[in-house]
Amino acid sequence: MTDPFLGDRSQGAAHPVGPDPDSPGQRAANESLGSLLGEVTRDISTLMRQEVELAKAELKQSATKAGKGAGMFGGAAVAGYFALLFLSIALWWGLGHLIDNGWSAVVVAVIYGVVALVLYLRGKKELEQVEGLPRTADSVKKIPETFKNGEPR
Repeated sequence: MTDPFLGDRSQGAAHPVGPDPDSPGQRAANESLGSLLGEVTRDISTLMRQEVELAKAELKQSATKAGKGAGMFGGAAVAGYFALLFLSIALWWGLGHLIDNGWSAVVVAVIYGVVALVLYLRGKKELEQVEGLPRTADSVKKIPETFKNGEPR
């Protein structure tokens, strides 16, 4: 009977079996530092390739979902535009019963003009408040000074 730790017992004496030649300690003792570093480099390279492939797959899946969502928003915008168009026509004709159709069209156009003016002024105000990237711009301005003086600030 053979015991993996004690050897063959049939001969009466216990012969210890050496450590597993594939264990990390044995490999480190038997292989050169260069081959171990080469293997680590290959493993890291393989890991990085696998991570990049995973990121590509996730990005493709996310982009597909985002594209579908954007398409749905586009469809909703077209449907909303037509709803607004037909409601505008209904308002025009409805007002046409109270006043002339020509004047009712002018009233609807003025209503849209006021809405457009309000949206324009609100958008302009919002854009004036955009600061951009002030901290990043400040950091980028400091980079040439750091290299010029040779001392970190």
